[in-house]
Amino acid sequence: MASNFTKTYLAENKELFERISKYVYYHPETRFEEYSSAEFLASECEKAGFQVERNAGNIETAFIASYGSGSPVIGFLGEFDALSGLGQEPNNTSYEPTEKNVGHGCGHNLLGTGAFAAAYATKKFLEENDLPGTVKFFGCPGEEGGSGKTFMVREGVFDGVDVALSWHPSPVNSIMSLSSLANYQVYFRFKGLSSHAANSPHLGRSALDAVELMNVGVNYLREHIIPEARVHYAITNTGGISPNVIQSEAEVLYLIRSPKIKQVDEIYKRVCKIAEGAALMTETELAIEFDKACSNYIPNRSLEKILYENLLETGIEKSSEDEITFAEKLWYTLSEGEKDSYLDILKGFGYKGDGSEFEGKFLADTISPYEPTNEILPGSTDVSDVSWVVPTAQLTASTSALGTPLHTWQMTTQGISSNAHKGMLRAAEAMALTAVSVLTNKEDLESVKQEFNAFREKNPYSCPIPEDVKPSKLTQS
Repeated sequence: MASNFTKTYLAENKELFERISKYVYYHPETRFEEYSSAEFLASECEKAGFQVERNAGNIETAFIASYGSGSPVIGFLGEFDALSGLGQEPNNTSYEPTEKNVGHGCGHNLLGTGAFAAAYATKKFLEENDLPGTVKFFGCPGEEGGSGKTFMVREGVFDGVDVALSWHPSPVNSIMSLSSLANYQVYFRFKGLSSHAANSPHLGRSALDAVELMNVGVNYLREHIIPEARVHYAITNTGGISPNVIQSEAEVLYLIRSPKIKQVDEIYKRVCKIAEGAALMTETELAIEFDKACSNYIPNRSLEKILYENLLETGIEKSSEDEITFAEKLWYTLSEGEKDSYLDILKGFGYKGDGSEFEGKFLADTISPYEPTNEILPGSTDVSDVSWVVPTAQLTASTSALGTPLHTWQMTTQGISSNAHKGMLRAAEAMALTAVSVLTNKEDLESVKQEFNAFREKNPYSCPIPEDVKPSKLTQS
């Protein structure tokens, strides 16, 4: 009954959801600046009969759309931020950057819309069957480099939610059963003394030298940290473009990752010591600014099993010849390395197999078996912090050609394709069916809660972002 209702309802409103996805796609905005996308989605929620609370967690572009009353409370996590440097004209098989050069290279126009569609369908099911329960759609900004959900968790936005569901676009259909890397993102700012680089270099103190020495020191550190850890950096201020001036200021932004937040903290403290050493060597001043952080993801296996059963129930539509041709052309835009390692991308999303079912194909037309795993996704997500305070499960649905890496123009160009929208509604249906299962089956909800409570009894949560740190926009100085 629920399956037929959900599939029919989503199909009947397909044009609405595609319109929303396209609006967000054509209004790409980076972290915590998603003013158009957030307001558009919030307004669509109000049109659908949700009560909307804007400025959730004191974040301008975060909101909560709620319907119903009582328990259980089912939350759907929606994202809508884009990425700088990934503007791309849609449905092209060659690189065609947009003038703004900001784009949805991670498919968040699909992610947010799919989660909204799932919430919409679940709300309608409660209405039609006069059932108790509450549906909440969380508009979550700043996932890309901002850890928006971690700030929202810190502010208690998800308090009282019984179950959280989300998804992510990718080239495959599976349950996202892997944990992830926790991280810190931190600015290191050096201040020196400017001087004429030829006439009086001895009077200057180079902040850029300090940044370079710090980076060299951290590169030596890499041998002495666990192999699962990752340390990335970007020089965000070189102190100017004049080589004949000693640079009096410079800045580097570090992203430090590891499987556990405690490990991240330990590496961070060592990086700080290296920065302090660089400041001593160059006689410059050092200021450290904590930007954001997120924890490692905690899968809830009981909820994942329910989500997997409903993903199987949802099934996969047959691809059209045009969709297959488009995917094939995109495959041949990939480098040889990307083609050779395409299975690694899929495995990061929970795919289990050797790829034999994809032989001669360019689009995934199967659902990967679900197998709980202790493997770790070599990436990070702020969904992780939600998973520490609410039982959480995620799926991925095929919205792009096999081999498509995230954060590429190839991902952006497929963002509003017919195949992408099919995947989006597939994810929405599976999540809505899972919500209905939890709403109508006390045993399902109880098993999910028991697993979650058992974990939390042994693993207390502490938000990794200090209280005085506020969300930062990409365009900050």
